[in-house]
Amino acid sequence: MKFNPGSPTGARHPELGAPASETGGRDSTRDTVARIVLERGPQSAADIAHALGLSAAGVRRHLEALVSDGILEQCTPRRVSSATGPGRPARAYQLTDAGRASFPHAYDDLATTALRYLDETGGADAVTHFADHRAAILARSLAPSLPAASVDPATQADALAAALTGQGYAANVQSTPAGVQICQHHCPVAHVAAQFPQLCEAETRAFEQLLGTNVQRLATIAHGDGVCTTHFADRSRVSPAGVTVPARPVGVSAAVSTTAKSPSGRNR
Repeated sequence: MKFNPGSPTGARHPELGAPASETGGRDSTRDTVARIVLERGPQSAADIAHALGLSAAGVRRHLEALVSDGILEQCTPRRVSSATGPGRPARAYQLTDAGRASFPHAYDDLATTALRYLDETGGADAVTHFADHRAAILARSLAPSLPAASVDPATQADALAAALTGQGYAANVQSTPAGVQICQHHCPVAHVAAQFPQLCEAETRAFEQLLGTNVQRLATIAHGDGVCTTHFADRSRVSPAGVTVPARPVGVSAAVSTTAKSPSGRNR
């Protein structure tokens, strides 16, 4: 189910006018059910049915789907259901941590504001030190999943990509004539890194330490490239001059690949 908590629908919910349908527009009705629980705290099916002008049976179907999706969970009610009156407390539902996280938040704004303040008060070096600290934490969490540095680059890359995927980076590996590319299709800090590329640079240095070889960042999501691509050379594939030239990042246009031409590897 596609969960869209930002678009509630329903009749008696304060943001809406027409009655919600029990069967039609299921996703939007479920979004509204979740939003009611967010705004009012733990709710029973009867509470929500009363708010939306639906039957309790119809609301229960939406609640069961939200529980199945990990958005809601059952809990012990704090009070007797207002819609059912005195008697045995009705089963209540509350948001899970994942459900709460699915609603709009300002984490990116908070992080950007904090780094901007750090830059203004401590200078660019302070931001770089913070980025290195964050990258070191990431490296420590990834290191146990990696094989010894003596194994072939493809095996190292596969292990690193799998470890990154386990932390939400959606990474895979592409082999090129010049070596191996690790492609990260998601960046949890892309919006912040767009303003503070030190985060990307520190991550690249962390990859070098983990893999025990020089790497080159060819593209980043933060720079607008659509995928973060990191190249590291297979030493068995060198030119007669002894230099391995990285291939264009897989899936990235020729114009985009020019971002890798900075001597420091920093995107411009």
